[in-house]
Amino acid sequence: MGRANKGSKPSTCGVLVLDKRVGMSSMAAVAVVRGKAGGVKTGHAGTLDPLASGVLLLGLGRATKQLQRIMVADKRYRTVIDLTAFTTTDDLEGERIEVEITQPPNDGEIRSVLHRFVGTIMQRPPDYSAVKIAGRRAYALSRRGENVRIAPRPVTIHGIDLIRYDWPRLELAVHCGRGTYIRSLARDIGTALRTGGHCLNLRRTAIGPFTEAMAQRLEDLPEPLAQQHLIPLDAALAMLDQECGTSGADPQADSG
Repeated sequence: MGRANKGSKPSTCGVLVLDKRVGMSSMAAVAVVRGKAGGVKTGHAGTLDPLASGVLLLGLGRATKQLQRIMVADKRYRTVIDLTAFTTTDDLEGERIEVEITQPPNDGEIRSVLHRFVGTIMQRPPDYSAVKIAGRRAYALSRRGENVRIAPRPVTIHGIDLIRYDWPRLELAVHCGRGTYIRSLARDIGTALRTGGHCLNLRRTAIGPFTEAMAQRLEDLPEPLAQQHLIPLDAALAMLDQECGTSGADPQADSG
């Protein structure tokens, strides 16, 4: 009969719903959780931009092998868009490109334009994104001053709800499929309105059945992080399958 190795301990395995704060990269959040879990293998199910907050799903232990199944789930976001200018990064981080606007759009024009973006559309990811071009990240090329032009790709937007419009700010709730960039949506809405368009703030509120109500802040996580602090892998996969089934996933999806 085999014996456990001396000093061995039960393997931590499960899913953590994290509420990532603004200013932290997804990989930095992964590193902190890995440290709290005693070095257990940890990965995330879809990047969330440093300037975005909200739901970041982490897999620990054997759950890391199931992260691509989670990536296929629909995402939900809330965002506030500034219609007075574009930026080089499509958010607050980049250089502003002012747009001269003689007449702000009215509520009806806003709703009409939003309707055009519901369904399967062609969308060009931001120049500053994690999309790979010839094996290199687009944001790295852009930061070096290289000319980046990413080809548009199909994405699906299931719905856009207008929460508030008070010129020049437009607040939206977006329900979308994998691979959708909300920063690109802000830019494209502005283009359609003949205004500017960039994200002032962005929050991911859900990935499939995993919502912000379930999310834990990094600073509130105990150390050591143990099995009882995670959603067991079987339970997490059952939640996912009940909501959206399973299929392949795009590992570059959903950076906002």
